[in-house]
Amino acid sequence: MDATVKALFWCVCTLVVYLAARRLHRRFGRWWSSPMLVTWVVCGGLILLMHNSYRDYLSGTHWLVWLLGPATVAFAVPIHRHRDMVRRHWLLLGAGVVVGSALAIGSSWVFASWFELSPELRASLVPRSITTPLAMDASQRLGGVPELTAVFTALTGLFGAAIGETLLWLLPVRSRIARGALFGMGAHGAGVAKAGELGQEEGVIASLIMIFAGQFTLLLVALVTLF
Repeated sequence: MDATVKALFWCVCTLVVYLAARRLHRRFGRWWSSPMLVTWVVCGGLILLMHNSYRDYLSGTHWLVWLLGPATVAFAVPIHRHRDMVRRHWLLLGAGVVVGSALAIGSSWVFASWFELSPELRASLVPRSITTPLAMDASQRLGGVPELTAVFTALTGLFGAAIGETLLWLLPVRSRIARGALFGMGAHGAGVAKAGELGQEEGVIASLIMIFAGQFTLLLVALVTLF
């Protein structure tokens, strides 16, 4: 297959699978019907069946990765839109971000060391608990593999969104702020979508926690690489 045709095929294939997965998710609304998971599994299976490489896949979908840049800049919109809420709850939001980020980064490093992973894999795993565009940037600065970090980030988000409701059922969490923070810190993008299903305030808090956690982690990474 010609390289141009192959690139066009993967571009169209990804978009078609994603749109089909969105319709599937609207019907079932379960974690296993998440468009992120379905698109990932189906496209990955096609890559293996067609004996293509991940490099071949990226040749047709690199523009989707490029869109992560504008998506990162767009994070400023919800912060500005809900600035009054940030002023009212800045102490709770700040404490949640610091504690949650410390636990996420620390647990990743401990498990990576426990399993004696290579330094490159450790650097790829550490920023898994923040949203994908920021996680990939942090991974690159630390000497990891951004594409591998994207996989770890997706798995973290899917797992967190899947078990989040179960945790809320088991734990006596009634505060809307705490419920939103749980999803925003534990499952980033997928968690924000899930929190939005619980209520508008939960969705807003989850979105803010996700953004601030990403910025806090990047600040830590900058300090680490500096010293």
